[in-house]
Amino acid sequence: MSELALLLDEYLATRRALGNRLELPGRLLKRFVSFAVQHQTPFITTECAMQWATEPRDAQPAQWANRLGMVRGFARYAHGVDPRHEVPPQGLLPERYRRRQPYLYRDTEIAELIAAARELSATTGLRPLTYATMLGLLSVTGMRVSEVVNLDRDDVDLGGGVLTVRDSKFGKSRYLPVHASTTRALRRYTRHRDRLCPNPLAPAFFVAERGTRITQCTLRRTFAKLSKQVGLRTPSKSHGIGPRLHDMRHRFAVNTLLRWYRDGVDVERHIPRLTTWLGHAHVSDTYWYLTATPELLHLAARRLDRIARRSSS
Repeated sequence: MSELALLLDEYLATRRALGNRLELPGRLLKRFVSFAVQHQTPFITTECAMQWATEPRDAQPAQWANRLGMVRGFARYAHGVDPRHEVPPQGLLPERYRRRQPYLYRDTEIAELIAAARELSATTGLRPLTYATMLGLLSVTGMRVSEVVNLDRDDVDLGGGVLTVRDSKFGKSRYLPVHASTTRALRRYTRHRDRLCPNPLAPAFFVAERGTRITQCTLRRTFAKLSKQVGLRTPSKSHGIGPRLHDMRHRFAVNTLLRWYRDGVDVERHIPRLTTWLGHAHVSDTYWYLTATPELLHLAARRLDRIARRSSS
């Protein structure tokens, strides 16, 4: 193991002891260390950090800035140990994050993805059941990908029809009541899972055929394969281009707001419920869906116009 890798282990252990989870930064910084070692750079340099940060050429500039920020935090720690490590200065990649326009899946596209998942190759037969059920759950609950893969068996109350999302983004936990049809689907999966994998190696609700927890990377890779298969992505496109798993979360939020507007629900009073359901830190994050979708923006404008006319009459 290189000196830089040992130093990274110390850095991550110190930050985690202070309560920082650093799951994604930890994985990315390990890739940075491998990049530095491959380029025979024993000490962190601004040039090496910039090269690595901008390596994914199809990423948003804000993602490059985020990657460089991760290295900068590690570099500050490393510089305190050995001043030969350079700390990249602030402002080298100052681009602000621009949220991608969400892709709003049609019901037929969700059905095609789930049908394709049911045809996945398998040794025991569990793999297609697992991915079909996970995709279905993502589409009807608006859960984050990390929340679905992190579900444990104790988090799924099939009797009460409630999912417990523990310690998710922003360190929050919440309860999600699900529809009876969703409970039935999860119960069917549980029955087949326990028959096909009676001795799992992890307490996860969704497991691979060998009994381990499904990882986010594996789920995203499988989703990319299925998306190409059903025509949502062309074969020439990389895994990172095209409709995303996260867009199922957008679909849930947008469809909920559309239904409320069409039913005449007072959205302003009810949107904090959707904010809680989605696990957003601020209600403004939920309001973003109004501006991101032309139909929602039109319905919101019509509602405001009606309110204005009533006020002036």
